[in-house]
Amino acid sequence: MKSTLTVAHYLKENAELLANKIVDDIIGQFGFQVSDTDISQARKVYSEFLSFLSESIDCEEGSVPEELLEWSRENGEKTAAKHHRISDILIRYPDTRMVFADFILNISIDFGLSTEDVVLIIKRVHHMLDVSINETVLAFERKSEEILEKTKRELRELSTPVVPIENGLAVLPLIGTIDADRTEHLMNHVLPKIPELQVERLIMDFSGIIDIDTEVASHIFNVYRVLALLGINVMVTGLRPELAISAVSEGIDFSSLKTFANVKQAIESNKQKN
Repeated sequence: MKSTLTVAHYLKENAELLANKIVDDIIGQFGFQVSDTDISQARKVYSEFLSFLSESIDCEEGSVPEELLEWSRENGEKTAAKHHRISDILIRYPDTRMVFADFILNISIDFGLSTEDVVLIIKRVHHMLDVSINETVLAFERKSEEILEKTKRELRELSTPVVPIENGLAVLPLIGTIDADRTEHLMNHVLPKIPELQVERLIMDFSGIIDIDTEVASHIFNVYRVLALLGINVMVTGLRPELAISAVSEGIDFSSLKTFANVKQAIESNKQKN
C-alpha cells in the first residue's frame, strides 16, 4: 500500500508534465489531426484526470472524487449545449483506456509495484472512466432534454400567433400537427390573450395543418367552444380537399362551423357584413 501512495503522490505532483507526455503519445501513436486548441484542452483534461486518479488511489475502493463527477457533468452539458453528438466524447474512451494501461504499466515498473498494486490502480482507472462516462452521458441527456423542451415551447409560441388584421378581426394560423400538447398550449396561453386584443371575430386558418383525424377534430371543437363562450365569432379557413375528405371519412362534422376556402374570402365576408 505504501508503494501505491508513493505513486499517488507522484501523479499529483507531476500531473501536468505527465499529461503533456500522454497527449503527445496519443497523437503520435494514433496519428490524430488535432488543432492547437484541442491539444491544449486535452493536456488540461488529462492533467485533471491524473489528479483525480491520485486522489482515487488514496480513497476507499469504489469511491470517486466529487471533482471528477462535476467535471464529467460539465463536459456532458457543454457538449449538449453546443449541439454536438455524445459520440464525439465516447469515441475517445477506448484509446484513453489503452494509453492509460500502458502508462500504468510503465509507472509500475519504475516504482517496482507488485502485481496486486498494479491491478488496484488499473481497476481504479477503469472505474473512474466508467463513472465518468455514465455521468457525462446522463448530464448530456438531461441537458439535451432541457434544450428540446425549450425548443418545443418556442416552436409552440411561433406556430400559434394571433395576428390582428383590422379592428376586432384577427387570424390564428395553425401549423403542423394539432395534438394534446398544442391544444393545451392554445387553451392555456393563446386563448386567454385573445380577449385582451379586443378580438370579436377570429379566423382559424388550417392551411398549415398536416393531417386531421377524430382526435384533432376533438381538439378543434374544444378550442371553438371556448372561443364561443368568450363571445368570439369563429371562422374556419384552409380546410384543403384532402383534409375535408379525411374528415368526412372519419365521421367528423364541420357543418356547425363557418368555413371559407381561404383567409381572403373570410376577410371579404366579414367586410360585407360590416
